[in-house]
Parts: sequence; structure tokens; C-alpha cells
Amino acid sequence: MRAVWQTAVQYHAWHAVALLLVGLAGFHLEGGWIKAAGWLLVAGIVLFSGSLYALALGAPRGLGALTPFGGVMFILGWIALAIGVIYARTPG
Repeated sequence: MRAVWQTAVQYHAWHAVALLLVGLAGFHLEGGWIKAAGWLLVAGIVLFSGSLYALALGAPRGLGALTPFGGVMFILGWIALAIGVIYARTPG
């Protein structure tokens, strides 16, 4: 279970840094894609890392079914961020 916990921490940390970058991008770029990216990354952290944390702490194994959905949220978040940056409008 230590490896499961470590995986949750690693993905949580990297995507927390990504959320900071999304927040900074939101100050300089306009568009719904940037906001969507932030919410998708938050959902990914909650579902992916949260389910792994819970499993490592002894939650029922059925909770592990949420982990792939969190992974999908991470992927969609990164795609939304890329689209938001490519099609961004600067405020003004």
C-alpha cells in the first residue's frame, strides 16, 4: 500500500503545480478552456489521487473503480489547457 500512496502523492503534486500554472494562465489569457482545464484537473486530483489515498488507508477495493475516471479527467484537463493556450485571447 506504500506504493499506492506514493503514486497518489506523485500525481497529486504534479497536478497541483499544473493548477498553479492554470491559475497564472487565467490572469493573462481569456477563454473558457483555461477554466475548464482547472476544474478538470481538480476533478482528476479528487478522483485519481483521492481514491488511491483511500485505498491505501484501507477503503473497500471497489473504490478503486474511480481511479481510471480520475485519469481521464487529468487527460482532458491537459487537453483543455493546450486548447486554451493555442486559442487564447489576451485580455484587453
